[in-house]
Amino acid sequence: MSNNPNQVDLETLRHSCAHLMAQAVQELFPGTQVTIGPVIEDGFYYDFSRDKAFVPEDLEKIQARMKKIAAEDLKIVRTEISREEAIKKFNNMGEKFKVEIIDAIESDQPISVYSQGDWSDLCRGPHVESTKQIKAFKLLHTSAAYWRGDERNPVLQRIYGTAWNTEKELRVYLKRLEEAKKRDHRKLGKELDLYSVSDEIGPGLILWHPKGARIRHLMEDFWKKEHFKNGYEMVISPHTAKIDLWKTSGHTEFYKENMFSNMDIEGKEYVMKPMNCPFHIQIYKTKLRSYRDLPIRYAELGTVYRYERSGVLHGLLRVRGFTQDDAHLFCRPSQIEEEITKVLELIVYILQSFGFFEYKIYLSTKPDKYVGSDEGWETATQALENALNTKKLDFEVDPGEGVFYGPKIDIKIKDSIGRYWQVSTVQVDFNLPERFDISYIEEDGQRHQPIMLHRALMGSLERFFGCLIEHYAGAFPLWLAPVQVVLLPITDKHADYAHELAQRFEELDIRVEKDLRNEKIGFKIREAQLQKIPYMVVLGDKEMDSQTLAVRKRRSKETRTLDFESFLEELKSGIDSRLIESEN
Repeated sequence: MSNNPNQVDLETLRHSCAHLMAQAVQELFPGTQVTIGPVIEDGFYYDFSRDKAFVPEDLEKIQARMKKIAAEDLKIVRTEISREEAIKKFNNMGEKFKVEIIDAIESDQPISVYSQGDWSDLCRGPHVESTKQIKAFKLLHTSAAYWRGDERNPVLQRIYGTAWNTEKELRVYLKRLEEAKKRDHRKLGKELDLYSVSDEIGPGLILWHPKGARIRHLMEDFWKKEHFKNGYEMVISPHTAKIDLWKTSGHTEFYKENMFSNMDIEGKEYVMKPMNCPFHIQIYKTKLRSYRDLPIRYAELGTVYRYERSGVLHGLLRVRGFTQDDAHLFCRPSQIEEEITKVLELIVYILQSFGFFEYKIYLSTKPDKYVGSDEGWETATQALENALNTKKLDFEVDPGEGVFYGPKIDIKIKDSIGRYWQVSTVQVDFNLPERFDISYIEEDGQRHQPIMLHRALMGSLERFFGCLIEHYAGAFPLWLAPVQVVLLPITDKHADYAHELAQRFEELDIRVEKDLRNEKIGFKIREAQLQKIPYMVVLGDKEMDSQTLAVRKRRSKETRTLDFESFLEELKSGIDSRLIESEN
């Protein structure tokens, strides 16, 4: 909600603006059918059914008509009608998609229509009182989308827009959008030669190029080292398993649409894994466990496969094969709070090491449909809350948004231009321990069911890597940079000195490249800056004769003369401390 009493709640405003856009579209393009127009982060969209795709000139016309309708100060009126009346009304309007939506509404739910002037739409609301309240908005771009996200359904035309209470807020947001375009990980991924996607391989499947793979290995090595330090054991699981495993876990019942098709192997059905957790449970079950063994912490950088529809695939952020920085903890009820506290400590440490210092944290509680006892849910939720309070982490309660198998904590990181990304999660699971009948022997000599925690720090390496690219605009901190130093000999006669220095750096684990092209030094410097290499070392007669280095940082015009050891000390200090700095 807005803190200013004179401002409208943004979700309500944007929902109303989506209706305003739909009215403008139907006035300008008769025969166009409306489908759904939800609010999304920072804006809204509306899907339309029409033969022709919208072009940029259409958006200009639509926005102009929206401003005209807004200025007319049309009152927005809510009316509840019967199911039969609603079906008749929208059939008469030729809105077959709306009729389909009505058919899907549960019989005990009211059906409401919002009208502004002569135009109306099926909607639950709420909306602003008048079109005049919708002042600061902008249509952004278009795309195609399948009805209900299913490629078997008709293709629709989607228009995205944004709306704010004031023109100033709108300008700030549009400026942020322009900055985001420059930072788009898909654009930078190509320019910096980090990764690609091939049509011959298939959408949503990532090819890691040498520089991208090098960063990924650095991330993985750091992740593994910190997990060993924090009492985790590394496990590795296969990429596929018999379908029976997924029947036991419940994935074939609750997650089937996100799983790839079954494979027949020697008469048995197998499926590519969408999760790692059943495998870790199988490792747990290989022997009898005692209370003395707990907690057990299994961690894996496990690649999983999920059938994401082509319309939602997006660079590294939404893919079909991705590697989770996954872990599952098995503990006694008395250990749950301490384990969650340790997980939160590790999350904060990992995120800060990568340069993320601001977060939004949500505690999601019991939904309407759930497994496990009310007592168990209360204990688990309280443990999550106590751990957050122990670590003095501010959080919001998200009532009823826990998953059916347990409450959870979700953490969104704030990037350098103010956007939030969902990455870390900690989840309590009452479901899988019961489904797989796992247990341990307690002090009383009886079998007890352990508490299971799912947790991910980065979410997935692919998504987190995409966040990193955009957070740093491709200019990775020194410890993560795929190339830390580039040597730039001025002429061919300085090449031997470059080779000698490169060998010395490589022996000391400094990632170095040589630019030996027959190009002017100014061109080489600009190229290195475009590749966002942290340090450029210019080598000419002066440097070769004195056995020194002319050192320049990627965003600086200043050149310093250093001897090899002094420069090495600077490099090692920045790398070892995982220095996050704004380089000028």
